[in-house]
Amino acid sequence: MTPAGKEQAASTMPVVLVTGAKGQVGRELVRRGAAHGLTVIGRTRQELDVADAAAVRAAIAEVRPVCVLNAAAYTAVDRAETEAAAARAANALGPEALARACQAAGVPLFHLSTDYVFDGTKKTAWREEDATSPLGVYGRTKEEGERLVRAACPRHLIIRVSWVFSAHGHNFVKTMLRLAKERDEVRVVADQHGCPTPAAAIADALLATAGRLARGAEIPWGTYHFAGAPPTTWHGFAREIFTQAAELLRLKPPRLVPISTAAYPTPAQRPAWSVLDCAKIRRLLRIPQPDWRQGLRAVLAEMAGGPTPRS
Repeated sequence: MTPAGKEQAASTMPVVLVTGAKGQVGRELVRRGAAHGLTVIGRTRQELDVADAAAVRAAIAEVRPVCVLNAAAYTAVDRAETEAAAARAANALGPEALARACQAAGVPLFHLSTDYVFDGTKKTAWREEDATSPLGVYGRTKEEGERLVRAACPRHLIIRVSWVFSAHGHNFVKTMLRLAKERDEVRVVADQHGCPTPAAAIADALLATAGRLARGAEIPWGTYHFAGAPPTTWHGFAREIFTQAAELLRLKPPRLVPISTAAYPTPAQRPAWSVLDCAKIRRLLRIPQPDWRQGLRAVLAEMAGGPTPRS
C-alpha cells in the first residue's frame, strides 16, 4: 500500500490534500485537520513540487481528496527581487499547474494569496474587487498566480491573508523575540498598517470550509480576504509581542522605538496600507475575523511549552 493509501486507510473521514505542509499555514492545516473531521494528507515541497504538473496529477489521483489546499509559496519578499524566476515558479506557475490538475480531476482548489497584491495607497480597507497593483516581485508573482488559478479552475477559493505568524518558521513574532534577547533597543516601522493573522486561524478557516464542502454544502467560489483584527502597525504589533512575552516568556522587553519606512530601507517596497476588508468572508462563508492578540497569546504559550492545538 502506498503512503497515501495507508493514511487514508487509517480513517474514514473525508480527505484533503495540503501542499506546502512545512510552512506556517501548512503545519497548522496538518495538525488541526482531525478537529474538523478531516484526514489531512500533507506534502512538503520536497515531496511534491506544485510546479511539477505530472507529479501533481499523480498525487491527486492517488489521494482522491475532496479538495486541495495550496499553502505552498515563495515568501522571501526581499530575496524575490533577485530571485524572480524562483518566485514565479512557486507563486504563479506552480499554482497554475495545480489548478489545471484540480480541474481535470474535478477537485476544487483552495489557494492562499496575499495583501501584497495591493500597492498600499488606499486609506480604507482593501476589498476583493479593488484593482491590484503590486509593488515588488513577490506581490506580482502572487497576483499572477491568482489570475492563472481563476482561469484554470473555476471551482476555486483564493484567500488573501496578511502578516502571518505562528510558533514555527520565519515570521515577525519570532524575529522580535530574537531581537529582544540580543538588544536593549529595537527600532520598528510605525507607518505601515496591516492586520496580523495567526496561521492557526487561517488553517481553521480553510478546514471549516473544506468540511462544509465534504458534507455537500454549496460553496460560493471566488476571492476572499481573511485577516486578523484590529488593524495595527508593525510597531503596534511589536509592542503587543513584548507585552505578552514579558508575561508568558518572562522576557525583559527592550526599549521600542518607532521609525519611518524611509529609515529602514529594504530591497522590496512594502505597501503602507495593507488593511483587508473581511466582510465578504463573514457574509458568504460565515467565517469571523480572529483577534490576532488572542492568537499571539496562543503562539507564545506554545513557545513557552504549553499545550499545542488539537490535531
